[in-house]
Amino acid sequence: MKKNLPVYTIRHFKEFKSGEDVYANYFVPHITNHHIATTPHKHDFYLIVFFTAGKGSHEIDFNTYPIKPGSVFVMNPGQMHNWKFSDDIDGYVFFHSRQFYDEGFTKESIQDYPFFSSLHNPPLVQLKKSSLPNMKLLFEEIVSEYKSGEFLRFEKLHALMTLVYIELTRQYELVKVPENENYLARVRMLEELIDMNFKTKKYPYEYAALMNISEKHLNRMSKSCLNKTTSDLIAERIILEAKRILIHSKLSVSEVAFELGYEDNSYFSRFFKKQTGETPVEFMKQYQ
Repeated sequence: MKKNLPVYTIRHFKEFKSGEDVYANYFVPHITNHHIATTPHKHDFYLIVFFTAGKGSHEIDFNTYPIKPGSVFVMNPGQMHNWKFSDDIDGYVFFHSRQFYDEGFTKESIQDYPFFSSLHNPPLVQLKKSSLPNMKLLFEEIVSEYKSGEFLRFEKLHALMTLVYIELTRQYELVKVPENENYLARVRMLEELIDMNFKTKKYPYEYAALMNISEKHLNRMSKSCLNKTTSDLIAERIILEAKRILIHSKLSVSEVAFELGYEDNSYFSRFFKKQTGETPVEFMKQYQ
């Protein structure tokens, strides 16, 4: 029987009284002490995992990425993920809330970094071999500082995490960098609006109205930043949620359609097949 996909908070992983908004650990004890992390799940925080040994695969929102030494995964809140790895796996993990970073001790917002600026940007940074020793030192210090209980440790954790994000940004391979930074800010807003309203608003003109701009200009910004139309972004968000529900809930296809705002189950199935190349039932069989 299918189960509802769990959504974990930082409190699910806390080992001692250390504040509600941040966590850090070595990867092996993290997995050993928290078996919930070994099955498919989502979380409401920003997650960073740095693998230093071993191999495997990491599935994030139905896309699979290789795990190998130097792989750093940077995940946004709400993303579904699951992994498989060899017995010799090793590395580090830390996560934090948006509030911890944005209300911290620098002017940067967490969404200023390219891997967090859009859900459509890849969640993997493969580090250069020359940068591995320095990155390992940073993660080592993050874990040590988290466990230390020292005075001003949250301030230091924020600073260390900023250094990690700066180094990751320098090595991040973004598909396309927008020429207009204002466009990127508006597309971030568009993605947030889609995320909040995709069950009830399914047309570009509705989002253009919410943003007080023309539909044509909204498409221009989306194409400039992501090389996708507004319709593409809406469809991708609907399909992602459909896949999540189909795999990790007890709902039938018709119930999933209704949950996503479609009264006509046949129309939903045709839309799903047009976007994925297979019907909802075929997707469930293939994925399982």
